[in-house]
Amino acid sequence: MNEFKKFISKGNVLDMAVGLIMATYFGAIVKSMVNDILMPPIGMILGGVDFSQLKVVIQPAIAESVAGAADGTAEVAIYYGLFINSIITFLIVAFAIFMVVKGYNNMKDRLEKKEAEAPAAPPAPSKEEVLLTEIRDLLKK
Repeated sequence: MNEFKKFISKGNVLDMAVGLIMATYFGAIVKSMVNDILMPPIGMILGGVDFSQLKVVIQPAIAESVAGAADGTAEVAIYYGLFINSIITFLIVAFAIFMVVKGYNNMKDRLEKKEAEAPAAPPAPSKEEVLLTEIRDLLKK
């Protein structure tokens, strides 16, 4: 139990939770952008196609029998239009994540370069220099 408390109390867990929440809502925003903003104009350009309705019907729906019994079956279909929407959503999210990671790496590289360019401490004087400095100081006295 103590190990679990140590794990939870670390800042990394909180950072991870915030990242997960942000990613969930970012994904929802991108999905809405694809479904509600990008795909309607693309569908219109392609002749009024609604991608969310594109499908290949494997088995059509069977209506209820004449006597009213509930023996009808639902339609079985492959919704490839929704799959196209999901691929576009994935590409947008992947590109956004790529840009964030690229920005982070650039920032990290600049910080490392600054640290490397920082002036190093002057080297310690050699034994001869120390001895000569002592002699000079003695001569001044």
